[in-house]
Amino acid sequence: ANLDKVADDEKVAKVISNAKSSGFNTVVFDVKPISGQVLYKSKLAPKIEEWRGRKLPKDYDPLPAMIREARKAGLRLVVSLNAFSEGHNLFKAGPGYDRVEEQSVIYDSRPTLRAVGSGRRDYRFTTPKPNTMPVENQIGVFTDSSLIKNPEAGLFAVTLDPRGVVLDGFEFGGLGNGIPPVPKGGSVVIGNGRSAGWLRNTANPGTTLQIVDEVFFEPTGTLPNLQYPLMMNPYHPRVIEYNQAIVHELVKDYGVDGIVYDDRLRFAGLYADFSPAARSAFEKSINKRLLWPDDVLRFTYTPRLQKGMKPGPYYDAWMAFRAQTMADYVAKMANYVHDLKASALFGVYAGSWYGDYPQYGTNIAGQDLESAFWWTTPAYQKTGFASQLDFLTTGCYYPVATLQEALEKGIPIGQSVESGGQLSNRVARDQTWVYAGISLDQFKNDPVGLANALQAAVVSTQGVMVFDYSHDFEASMKVFQKLFAKPAVAPHENPHHIQNVKKQKAELIRNGYKERAFPINAGSAGVGF
Repeated sequence: ANLDKVADDEKVAKVISNAKSSGFNTVVFDVKPISGQVLYKSKLAPKIEEWRGRKLPKDYDPLPAMIREARKAGLRLVVSLNAFSEGHNLFKAGPGYDRVEEQSVIYDSRPTLRAVGSGRRDYRFTTPKPNTMPVENQIGVFTDSSLIKNPEAGLFAVTLDPRGVVLDGFEFGGLGNGIPPVPKGGSVVIGNGRSAGWLRNTANPGTTLQIVDEVFFEPTGTLPNLQYPLMMNPYHPRVIEYNQAIVHELVKDYGVDGIVYDDRLRFAGLYADFSPAARSAFEKSINKRLLWPDDVLRFTYTPRLQKGMKPGPYYDAWMAFRAQTMADYVAKMANYVHDLKASALFGVYAGSWYGDYPQYGTNIAGQDLESAFWWTTPAYQKTGFASQLDFLTTGCYYPVATLQEALEKGIPIGQSVESGGQLSNRVARDQTWVYAGISLDQFKNDPVGLANALQAAVVSTQGVMVFDYSHDFEASMKVFQKLFAKPAVAPHENPHHIQNVKKQKAELIRNGYKERAFPINAGSAGVGF
């Protein structure tokens, strides 16, 4: 989104000048967005030249200019990378599409309708979502009869009670007899084509129908509707080698001041990664051959097509194993960055709602975090990687600054900058510096709200990260200049400070200090899809 703002030396100088005059001490330049293309002249990755009408000249490399101007201004220039995304599914752009064997493998759960007691292969695929008219040979499941549109000859419908028991049948999907009413807590199932004939012959009153998942394992590139990022397989050695080579190029060849991994430092979701490599590594870790994927988890469906999940006997071990995979990656890359350049910074950005992240395998916590989240096990607790970071930024992207403001507006208090910052800070357990992030687009034409959000960020954590320059940064400069009039040195500039914090904390604990109960104020979903 900033391509046109870094398209020549003069524009780059303006960006840095605006950051400096606004009181910031660090600039994060996103050089590898989710498309996997890069904004600099790389020997490894394709360079992006255009995005939604914004252009970056083919022969221009903005990164040397960013570094040069930042140093002239006395600012740190850190670059941001997406670790495991190599394509943008909305535009089909990125190098990952040509590397199918390196893509993350998705557990693709396809809901299918079966009659209880019938043969295993006697089933029909349903629509992925409820209240969708079925196409040829498909089944549609409805929880709202007003959404049953244009019943026609050839369709057949049945009504189900909450247990999936067939109550009645309707020719033509209800044409002539009225739209089938949805029983309380139940559903209406409509078949099209051969599926209509199957329903007509199978779904007699009193028969129990159930929706179960048919399991398929597919590369993420074949399922573009899951999310925008084309996620890659963290168990594939070439994925790790490539990421390491990109870091080497940026730190060693360009001399950037540090690396920040963006919110794609994660798995695609609970449904990933189910590759043979992941299975082999997990089975080796527990020394057992598994029934796959049942021993880990199996997706489930209600008669109303509500999707759930049944944990297997090794579910907890699997969740900890995935989180350990990401923790090992962070440790490897942090050490690699510091070996390349001792003064270089290594940080991570994630959403502030910690409750989102177990399904994505990213544990930003300190290893001594004891929380009341239901999924916290001793093994999962050990996967926290906060101690590997020079700093952690979290997206507290809410238009509400404080808990008090949230209470006054009738908004859940967890959906405030202050609460997001508090939670992030407590989760990190003094193992790294935490900077609450705010999003400028939440405060358009609202300078007072922006000022309050900045205040909430620096009170609840040790600093503030502002996202993003493309969100009309210049319109907010007067607010920044007023609040940041007194220059501040970022805490991470002196690595000894965090060690002093840890020592003081340890001494407090030895002297009997006991922290108050861990606060859990639920935020809103913030994973970078």
